[in-house]
Amino acid sequence: MKRICVTELVLDNCLCVNGEIEGLNDAFKKLEFLSMANVELSSLARLPSLNKLRKLELSDNIISGGLEVLAEKCPNLTYLNLSGNKIKDLSTVEALQNLKNLKSLDLFNCEITNLEDYRESIFELLQQITYLDGFDQEDNEAPDSEEEDDEDGDEDDEDEDEAEAGPPEGYEEEEEEEEEDEDEDEDEGGSELGEGEEEVGLSYLMKEEIQVNGHFLCALKINYLGRGLSTIKKEEGLRGEKRKRDAEDDGEEEDD
Repeated sequence: MKRICVTELVLDNCLCVNGEIEGLNDAFKKLEFLSMANVELSSLARLPSLNKLRKLELSDNIISGGLEVLAEKCPNLTYLNLSGNKIKDLSTVEALQNLKNLKSLDLFNCEITNLEDYRESIFELLQQITYLDGFDQEDNEAPDSEEEDDEDGDEDDEDEDEAEAGPPEGYEEEEEEEEEDEDEDEDEGGSELGEGEEEVGLSYLMKEEIQVNGHFLCALKINYLGRGLSTIKKEEGLRGEKRKRDAEDDGEEEDD
């Protein structure tokens, strides 16, 4: 059976019984991050050995001492949050000197913060730490690893968006060539034809003839004058009537 390796565990707001969280034991020896905020923890005596633990969240509990256990159970801690506990004096914090890798300590909202020269005293007592309550000795804020990751991710996304938004190489040249081709096609094709109409060239008009009432008329003449077949038929009828009247007039003159 394959075992699952747990490296992060959050037990916030779970109920602590007799100073321990049921089920939290040496089986979690691979833990690198453990959070037990607001679990009514009063002692660290029952904490299992967690040699790989780097970050420990113990905020909003009722811990008042016994911090020397941390150097034994969690010797590689780099971040420790004890804010909102019952820590009152420097002697309690002195036990953290054995955490040689500790870089960040949070005692915010503990009674010890009311001491005169609180920050100067803690930095002098725990010379290995860089940040106290989120700030270094020069009041520079500690970097947030999650925010840094988000910023890096945003920069990557922006780069990707710019790469996607910008035109590919040679795009403008291709677009100009397409526009030139379209202009040439429009010049060659002339005006657009309506639906169902057929384009007729000059050579076609010169050759083809249309028969109307037995007479062959040049299609070119019809197209040039802009007259349709109905107009041609009407003119042919008028010509017939005129010839008929002319013949009648001739007959009357002969009779005379």
